[in-house]
Amino acid sequence: MGRYLFRLPDIGEGVTEAEIVAWHVQPGARIREDDNLADVMTDKATVEMTSPVDGTVTAVHGEVGAMLAVGAVLVELEVEGEGNAPAQAEPGASVEPPAPPSAATGESRVEAAPAVAPERTSPAQAAPRTAPPPEKSRAVAGRVDIPIGPRQVFAAPATRRRAYELGIPLQFVPGTGPGGRILPSDLDDFIASGGMARAPGGLAPRTGGEDVKIVGLRRRIAERMQEAKRRIPHIAYVEEVDVTQIEALRAEMNARPDEGQPKLTLLPFLIRALVRALPDFPQVNARFDDDEGVLHVSAGVHVGIATQTPGGLMVPVLRHAEALTLAEIAREIARLSAAAREGTAKREELSGSTITITSLGPLGGIATTPVINHPEVAIIGPNRIVEKPVVQGQFVSVRKVMNISSSFDHRIVDGYDAASFIQALKRLIEHPALIFMGDGA
Repeated sequence: MGRYLFRLPDIGEGVTEAEIVAWHVQPGARIREDDNLADVMTDKATVEMTSPVDGTVTAVHGEVGAMLAVGAVLVELEVEGEGNAPAQAEPGASVEPPAPPSAATGESRVEAAPAVAPERTSPAQAAPRTAPPPEKSRAVAGRVDIPIGPRQVFAAPATRRRAYELGIPLQFVPGTGPGGRILPSDLDDFIASGGMARAPGGLAPRTGGEDVKIVGLRRRIAERMQEAKRRIPHIAYVEEVDVTQIEALRAEMNARPDEGQPKLTLLPFLIRALVRALPDFPQVNARFDDDEGVLHVSAGVHVGIATQTPGGLMVPVLRHAEALTLAEIAREIARLSAAAREGTAKREELSGSTITITSLGPLGGIATTPVINHPEVAIIGPNRIVEKPVVQGQFVSVRKVMNISSSFDHRIVDGYDAASFIQALKRLIEHPALIFMGDGA
């Protein structure tokens, strides 16, 4: 029998380390070639580390949430034959990373390159995707290391019925069965350990809880939000916009679509309005390198589309919106949003935006205070559309109105310019014919 060291491979684009976001094996597990060993995350792409050999896992290195350098040993295996490491190697010596990885490969889609270690290189296949579903993140050494989200409870119907009769919320009961399944004895242990049992017909207090480690995409989101708020002095601005006309236009276009036209939401119209307004406010369509003190003003309009995914917030980028028609924008939004939710978005589709739109859709509320997507200088947040009476001259009519929330980097955009930009956007939205003048869109 031999000893095989699986090292974290060079996954390209200058990445020197990655975060372990899920383990799929533990010591003692018998695995086959191409079995998934672990998921690691770089930037916002999650990569599956698959085994290049058959063998038995003898050690894993790092807990969920730990950062591992490229070239460091991720998994040790016992294999048939000689393996790629001396059998007598001292435990722990293998975890030292070798020399720094080579330069970035330039490949946009994340694919695990052969490991840089001198041992047998790893042909581990890498499939980029977003943070893994919560059920794929496993606790290590007894600690709950899962992304934030509702805990999935496994219990037999009879156990659920008994828990209901006792007034025990199953989400707080530790399960000792296979895969964390809650057994009848776990209910007894829960009560015996001070857990609550509701008095018949009465209410019971909730006790206990759990410590949830922030890992993976949620950790990236937390870091980026903190970085944005720490570095950028935000100025917020909210304006009410009458969307009656543009909604009527949208309904008409959806009722009589051109050939191949997808169903249009309001978002493509807003993006077309942005394209028309931004040339008069070039400092808004930009990225600010505050380390170098340089504002990179973009000629093209690259719109970040804040998208809620099962793993958390992601921002795929719709590039060169100025060169796309309404239908093309709608198709691209659908494609990018689906890719983000399914975890198939390419790395270049998740970076490079010059301004971002974020919306909670029907949950949009009256107003929001969106956080700028660093290093951009502006973010736009359309809110929920409502019908309300509006005074127009001597008459009162029911109109469809919507608030547009916005935030600007006050180092670059003064309050006057921020208000002027939103007023220009308002004029375009309230008179949608202006959006299409002169560009054939």
